[in-house]
Amino acid sequence: MTEQAPRRGRDETAEERADRKWGELIQEVRVAQTGVQILFGFLLTVVFQPKYVQLSSTDQFIYIVTVVLGACATGALIGPVSLHRLVSGHQVKPQAVRLAGALTFIGLVLLLATMACSLLLILRVATHDGYVPWLVTAVVCWYLICWYGLPIWARLRRTKPDSD
Repeated sequence: MTEQAPRRGRDETAEERADRKWGELIQEVRVAQTGVQILFGFLLTVVFQPKYVQLSSTDQFIYIVTVVLGACATGALIGPVSLHRLVSGHQVKPQAVRLAGALTFIGLVLLLATMACSLLLILRVATHDGYVPWLVTAVVCWYLICWYGLPIWARLRRTKPDSD
């Protein structure tokens, strides 16, 4: 009698895998969507504050860039919902999951840029000190470690790459 090697992974079809990955992706996107929508909402109100006209042209430029980045991040992170609605029932879920994953990744990169610009603007207005770029750089490095470095490190430590 031949001994079989222990099974690794899940015993699921491509469609079942797509369904599972879609559910996981939507749970992940919900967290990012909430954060980006709250941040974007606050950003939209800044221009209506009396202090906005007192900002330097550099700070106003940073604000405009931040709002545009926030709008783009919001679009990318809401995109998977629209994608799912438009392709639902058309037997393209595996492709839709890959596309939604790409939109989510792009949305997270844009969210990182939005948060960095927001922090830069707030700290420039609040302190006017030369250490602000260093502080923002440190926070961005922290985000990079948490959002990308640790996941990539965990992925590289795997002995068997995922078939997807």
